[in-house]
Amino acid sequence: MTVYPIIMTQSKFTHKDSLRYPYEERGMQFGDGIYEVIRIYQGNYYLFDEHIERLFRSADAIKLTLPYDQSELRNLLLQLIKRNNMNKDGKLYLQVTRGSAPRDHIFPEGVLPNIYAYIQDQPRNLETLEHGVSAITHRDIRWENCYIKSLNLLPNVMAKQEANEKNSYEAILHRNGIVTECSSSNVYMVKDGSIYTHPATNQILHGCVRMAIERFADELGIPFVEDAFSVEDIHLADELFLSSSTSEVTPIISVDRVQIKDGKPGSITKQIQEAYEVDANIKAQQTI
Repeated sequence: MTVYPIIMTQSKFTHKDSLRYPYEERGMQFGDGIYEVIRIYQGNYYLFDEHIERLFRSADAIKLTLPYDQSELRNLLLQLIKRNNMNKDGKLYLQVTRGSAPRDHIFPEGVLPNIYAYIQDQPRNLETLEHGVSAITHRDIRWENCYIKSLNLLPNVMAKQEANEKNSYEAILHRNGIVTECSSSNVYMVKDGSIYTHPATNQILHGCVRMAIERFADELGIPFVEDAFSVEDIHLADELFLSSSTSEVTPIISVDRVQIKDGKPGSITKQIQEAYEVDANIKAQQTI
């Protein structure tokens, strides 16, 4: 995927080819930073406020002070869309690190955070949305603060790579047999007409799409139960699906090469997908 040419760095806009960071950068050396990925539909951000609010929660959690308030950051990101003349489906990647300073575990004083954001085209993957994907199970070896959207993603990367090597789309993570989430998405089980997912604790990322799905379920009269399920429960599920900003609401039709129910996306998953599409069409327009 080609990166759009204009990059936002600090409060300025520059061509991506001219961007240079010092080698002593805390994001690179310590993973000392946070990020967000925001979905774009037809040139408009989706769940924009939710992502910005989560970025600030993550910043607070690692004691990182951003140089903008939420309104100022929103305005900068809206300018980024306009300066790139972006009017397609895509995504924004936004990263904030503690800054550039001589390498030391202790936080540097008087150093400004390094901030950048860029936009890429990303068409909707209609094939996976309609027909579903396969997944594997993988032990969750991440740290205890997964609710922070930090740059420390090596365990996620390793799990996702294993899934890829096994021709699967995602890795479903578990701690002692209890499912938490996936390597880059939240995961849900449908059983007897109810949606089950891990509670929003420190062990999972509180997904923006996850919050929207809870709202959709309430509007549709579908019980949304924050109660963790086990790896053993997976193969007894009526339906299984995952969610993220880039994957939207994607059915899972097999896990560890074992088919889920009849191997087709279920009716509740489809209802949530339809609610997502309606909401995306409405909410995306509100960022214009």
